[in-house]
Amino acid sequence: MECGKRGLGELSGHLIALATICVWGSTFIFSKTLLDVFTPVQIMLLRFFVAYAVLWCMYPKTEKTTARDNLGIFFMSLFADTVYFLCENNALRYTLASNVSILVASAPIWTAVLAHFFIKGNKLRKNTVYGSLIALVGVALVVFNGTVVLKFNPFGDMLSMAAAICWALYSVMITHYVHRFSSFFLMRRMTFFAILTTLPLAFFMGELNMPLYEFADPHKLFCIAFLGIFGSGISYVTWNIATRRLGIVKVNTYIYVNPFVTLVTGALFLHEPITLMSVIGALLIICGVIIGVRERKGACPEQ
Repeated sequence: MECGKRGLGELSGHLIALATICVWGSTFIFSKTLLDVFTPVQIMLLRFFVAYAVLWCMYPKTEKTTARDNLGIFFMSLFADTVYFLCENNALRYTLASNVSILVASAPIWTAVLAHFFIKGNKLRKNTVYGSLIALVGVALVVFNGTVVLKFNPFGDMLSMAAAICWALYSVMITHYVHRFSSFFLMRRMTFFAILTTLPLAFFMGELNMPLYEFADPHKLFCIAFLGIFGSGISYVTWNIATRRLGIVKVNTYIYVNPFVTLVTGALFLHEPITLMSVIGALLIICGVIIGVRERKGACPEQ
């Protein structure tokens, strides 16, 4: 009976993780629109402010934390929000978008390796390794989408890898907090720290002055609202819920699906082409994820 309950909990975790990735994979459309008039740091600030306000409205409660708790949450925010977005956005200035997508998509591999060494009971499984390799090949095919261009820029590629490692560090750290605090409170506190670390950055870069007339554009407002409410607010909450139910290694496997969602949404809304290479890549991603999250025969799913 207990195993059955865990199985239902795990199923809901898979569905929540998949839904979250579908949201994250579609955020590029709205970011791409806003990049025409705002800088990456300005977009970060806008989405953080919106997310913070929404999370306060959804969960207007506070929870008791210690100085050590707040320090840990601060570093999670630094890794998952501020530094992650800075590395990823700046990597796009120095190297190809395909390089960035593939290298950032390596986050689940880094997460599995770090979890193996730093989290008790998270040993690196063969299924995880094989599934990750298959899914990463699929990611490469989806990202290239019929146009294979190989161009390496050490600095840009290192920034991309740094973004993936930042996400892996956040994933490992979050395991110490998801069972102790409400996901809404945890993300609200993280978003608060993200604002605190991004504001000085925007000030020193001279990017606090935003084109206010752009806020009169309903389409731009919708993009900001989507990124803030879903991209940086609710989706992080649901991701933490999925992490609690699946564990960080399994839930991070779904990151491989992100480029595929981006491909589909790009085709639907920006009329970008889908090739046979990307379809094969999508199938490999699905196979890799299934292999990566599969339990040993007869084993009861872990919470």
